[in-house]
Amino acid sequence: MDITAPTADLAGRASEAATETAMARTLLTPRFYRTDYAAFDALDVTPVRAEWDEMMAEFEADANRHHFERDAEEYRAEIRDLPPDLRQEFLDLLVSSVTAEFSGCVLYSEIARNVENPEIKKLMRLMARDESRHAGFINTALKDFGLNVDLGALRRDKQYTYFGPKFIYYATYLSEKIGYARYITIFRQLERHPEKRFHPIFKWFESWCNDEYRHGEAFALLMRANPHLLQGRNKLWIRFFVLAVFATMYVRDHNRPLLHEAFGFTPDEYDMEVLRITSQITTQVFPLTLDLDHPRMKPRLDRLTRIMAGIDAAKAAGGPGSWLRRAGLSAAAAFTFAQMYCQRARPNALPARTLAAPVW
Repeated sequence: MDITAPTADLAGRASEAATETAMARTLLTPRFYRTDYAAFDALDVTPVRAEWDEMMAEFEADANRHHFERDAEEYRAEIRDLPPDLRQEFLDLLVSSVTAEFSGCVLYSEIARNVENPEIKKLMRLMARDESRHAGFINTALKDFGLNVDLGALRRDKQYTYFGPKFIYYATYLSEKIGYARYITIFRQLERHPEKRFHPIFKWFESWCNDEYRHGEAFALLMRANPHLLQGRNKLWIRFFVLAVFATMYVRDHNRPLLHEAFGFTPDEYDMEVLRITSQITTQVFPLTLDLDHPRMKPRLDRLTRIMAGIDAAKAAGGPGSWLRRAGLSAAAAFTFAQMYCQRARPNALPARTLAAPVW
């Protein structure tokens, strides 16, 4: 097939559009974060020293240091021509992924730059190394389609959100672990059905997601070293972040039905599998899990998906009544989220050992 890049003018406009998409700040797009670096500087990993040293040895071994390389000709030869709508959903996935990976790179780099604690500085530099590789690899894949996300502009101009340290722990842990679950679910599906692998980037997903898994392990140990983060009213925050991350993924994935069809499963099948894997993983550190089998959980996730689609449609339609309709739908979304939050969660007794192998 011919995948030569478009003219310089068209490629430039397409790359500007991709960068603008990455810059967007919505409920469903990845964000860039700042935090209280002094709190990170004060962290003490002594209570989890043995597991910490075990984990850091894996980081320093850098098993994937030669993994994110590709033979350009062989790689390009495996790229299949896609129907326009599927191609757009796939490119949206890549732009969202490069934004999320680079967000992690920026956060970890900034923490490393602003702390003196040698344990935290080393960890953050190693995680930033991994995320930088991931973002660069995805961006190279985008260039095969004549696109390029300007990572320098993204770092400089994208709006940052301030999160307190404990919120960074919860949100980033979940982001890394659900990233693992997403990548490994796709990888296993395409391992079973190689005929559905329409782009070679999916062959990199297993080692890639193992990096994500290890990053999550680091935050799990930081939380286990500070058990107050997992007790009392903090359980309410944990419940909030788990639900927010799960609901965001569910809604976003249902905007890409053709992509999941191409993989060989529906968004429902994919998302529920990812949520189950993530819930199993989080038992290493969180004192509760959501009841995904609750009879009202999935219907409420579906309702939230329909509401968010309605908000997008109202925004696109414009007109004098648009803001009223969006306000009403936003209230309905908040009420649906509150209903899910109030569903009973399952208590979880933490295991003696935090670190766990990525066995999915």
